[in-house]
Amino acid sequence: MSSVQRIRWGIIGPGTIARTFAEGIAHSATGRLVAIATRNPDKPGLGEGFPGARIVKGYDALLADPEIDAVYIATPHTGHAEWAIKAVRAGKHVLVEKPMALSAFDARSIFHEATKAGVFAGEAYMYRFHPQTARLVELVRDGTIGEVRIIRSSFGFDMGGYRPEHRLFANNLAGGGILDVGGYPVSMVCMLAGAAERKPFLEPLTVSGAARLGPSGVDEWASAVLKFPNDIIAEVSCSIMAEQDNVLRIIGSKGRIEVKDFWFASGKQGGTGRIEIIKGDGQQAVEVEEKRHLYSFEVDAVGEAIRAGRTEFTFPGMNAEETCANQRVLDLWRASVGLEFAIETASRRTVNIAGAAVVAGKNAPKRQVPGLTKPASTVALGFEFFPNFASASLTLDAFYEAGGNLFDTAFIYGRGKAESIFGDWHTSRKLNREDIVLIGKGAHSPLCYPDVIAKQLDQSLERLKTDYVDVYFMHRDNPDVPVGEFVDAMDAEVRRGRIRGVFGGSNWTRERMDEAIVYAEKNGKAAPAALSNNFSLAQMLDPIWPGCVAASDDRWKDWLMTRQIPNFAWSSQGRGFFTERAGRDKHDDEELVRVWYSERNFQRRDRAIELAGKRGCSPIHIALAYVIAQPFPVIPLIGPRTVAELEDSLSAIQVTLTPEEVRWLEG
Repeated sequence: MSSVQRIRWGIIGPGTIARTFAEGIAHSATGRLVAIATRNPDKPGLGEGFPGARIVKGYDALLADPEIDAVYIATPHTGHAEWAIKAVRAGKHVLVEKPMALSAFDARSIFHEATKAGVFAGEAYMYRFHPQTARLVELVRDGTIGEVRIIRSSFGFDMGGYRPEHRLFANNLAGGGILDVGGYPVSMVCMLAGAAERKPFLEPLTVSGAARLGPSGVDEWASAVLKFPNDIIAEVSCSIMAEQDNVLRIIGSKGRIEVKDFWFASGKQGGTGRIEIIKGDGQQAVEVEEKRHLYSFEVDAVGEAIRAGRTEFTFPGMNAEETCANQRVLDLWRASVGLEFAIETASRRTVNIAGAAVVAGKNAPKRQVPGLTKPASTVALGFEFFPNFASASLTLDAFYEAGGNLFDTAFIYGRGKAESIFGDWHTSRKLNREDIVLIGKGAHSPLCYPDVIAKQLDQSLERLKTDYVDVYFMHRDNPDVPVGEFVDAMDAEVRRGRIRGVFGGSNWTRERMDEAIVYAEKNGKAAPAALSNNFSLAQMLDPIWPGCVAASDDRWKDWLMTRQIPNFAWSSQGRGFFTERAGRDKHDDEELVRVWYSERNFQRRDRAIELAGKRGCSPIHIALAYVIAQPFPVIPLIGPRTVAELEDSLSAIQVTLTPEEVRWLEG
């Protein structure tokens, strides 16, 4: 695209904010409005708000239009992620009205899709590009009021009474103040806390909120306190049922700065903005005069990024990292006040993030695991890290759509939350349970006794919304209990049909496994036929958690080779040892140092780095490929936090190592 060619814009959603943004395009130097998409093209007066633009019926029609370069997403909040991702997949650049999405997890998925497609994606905080904001950052960076200690910021207005028909009061449209306007004060205080450190932004260490939830379940007024790593305390508030003064206050060791209505700067149509500086020796005003339309700065920032081939904003705009950090604060704020929208629950979120039905894919390879009648994917997905169904479903959907069908759960993960999420997920998607291979675990310490197994399995199956698991592990061993009692308890569940594949021990020693197998054979019981111990190219030196057992040394390999018992291996990529987090000169991460740091492991890491360079992949891919390439069955358990991490792990499956390369990596 030449430097003189204007960016051809399309707008999805013809509401009030869309009309304002259209004015910004009209006053910009880089863009022109081509079309507006609506589901109701016959609405009276629609064309008057978007002069010169074609009115297109349906959002998909706009995305298919070859005359559109960039799309502004101005739907209600609940449609932001879906239509941003659809636009990106259609090859369009996207600017999404704030909030970027309902959560940081959703926002991260948008940026991941944009990166893959090589298009721009950004969140529309128009105040960030105004010269007044740049001047404010300068004053803080230059120490005009000394060290910044407290920041207070608000964005609140009064709707004049409860209006159940309005989107701001609609729970099913993610209404309320936190998502609609709370992001403004949060983004401002994070930027200013960063400016005090000469950084683009800082993410707070803690977020503690309070809110009034109205009759529809949305926040009508809310406040939060943020504590930053540099000891700055920020107080933010928002409201849709309380008129606030909306003054930004930055309090320092030598004075304070005050700015009224900072997000409007010098006014939507231009004007003069004032930054008040109050010190002990008096008060002065810094005036910022600007005649341009407030939203034109944002339009041109997108245009310049597109022309430069960038996929995200540069400062003062919010790049992907800052947008996701901002959304994490909003997530924590909502969580602290108990605000969850109906659209985030399993009963309403029944499709994937792009609004499509979840269908099994075929890309991820499967293998026949000894003891299982169903083929299982080469890796198993664990998902105990997610705070709720909506966040976990992104990864569950992506794994299943890639062809994955092996899922790792446990009674203790999230105090049962992981099991409940899985149950809600597979039933809300109406998936065929027979196509899924499900791992369950129970009887973790300190409740590691035979009589606990049936009781916990009762609860697990209820949460999982199924009547059986395919694989079941004792989550820990209790050597004080005769091994035969554990075998008897699990054999009973096999006979009841609640374990229909294999069972075994997680973090069990070879000696106890052998003893259990001998007992089962002598007494006509089902024998343990699976293991879930750590196995990795980097050998675990010290247990990560009490009671953990690694199976990576030569004696274990001989045992696994002889028995051919499948090992569902946890921490198979060394928990970050093969990433840049580790290094001979890096000792910040206590767990990495304690568990993995040895010269032998570093030599293996060096070889993984060397081989990755030759193969055109990353060392962590080599580490996972090493596990899969063993001459005995090892099924890695992976726990990606994002869809991007999941796709990265799945790409490692395509890396096939030869036996010679495996031996070379081992040294």
